[in-house]
Amino acid sequence: MLRALIFDVDGTLAETEDLHRQAFNRAFADLGLPWHWDPPLYADLLAVMGGKERLLHYIETAHPAEAEALRPRMPEIHDRKTRHYGDLVVSGALALRPGIARLLAEARAGGVKLAVATTTSRPNVDRLVEVNFPAGDRPFDVIACGDEAARKKPAPDVFELALRRLGVAPEEAIAFEDSAAGIRSALDAGLPVIATRSRYTESHRLDGAFSALSDLGEPGHPHRHIAGQDWPGGVVTLASLREWHARREAAAA
Repeated sequence: MLRALIFDVDGTLAETEDLHRQAFNRAFADLGLPWHWDPPLYADLLAVMGGKERLLHYIETAHPAEAEALRPRMPEIHDRKTRHYGDLVVSGALALRPGIARLLAEARAGGVKLAVATTTSRPNVDRLVEVNFPAGDRPFDVIACGDEAARKKPAPDVFELALRRLGVAPEEAIAFEDSAAGIRSALDAGLPVIATRSRYTESHRLDGAFSALSDLGEPGHPHRHIAGQDWPGGVVTLASLREWHARREAAAA
């Protein structure tokens, strides 16, 4: 029985990554740091999972001579970045990706639990949810963030945390991801994965996902099928997920 859907955030629920990039640049400017992350550089930095880890990697590789002096400033830089990111989200610069709101509503109506498993910090998730859902109408039963897990993706820790909090087994859930590291994380937690490409993961191999798509699709606006399982009408629905899951369980029996 399909009991839960578990979603990554950045690039999966919404195209957040460029807002993160802009927020980092605003934080750098605020603090008098002569740094600017353009999209190609940020695409390379996204190989490092987690904003704090990404910042540390940049400091140690791009400014090694200053690393010892800069490390103590990391919390200040990241806190400033988080505030700027929240302001960008609240300003209306971010909407959910195609099919997300629809599938979440179908799952809630169908009694399927919903969770987030992400390397981003909790304030970033909260802002995204607040902007896209009415007050008192929060869709997720569980939110598991990178700061709560011992290891970031591609380790499975944050997905395993989400599963424990949901109280479901991996074979009773499906994960949604957009990156190679995220897919690896979900697979190692025992979860089947649907992958949707995002702006910053166009070059990623989506190996291991049982279905790879441009997005979840909307009626009249079907997704682009990339590999693996295709979906009726180019739209991923709760009914089609349940049908796929039932076939999978029957084959494993």
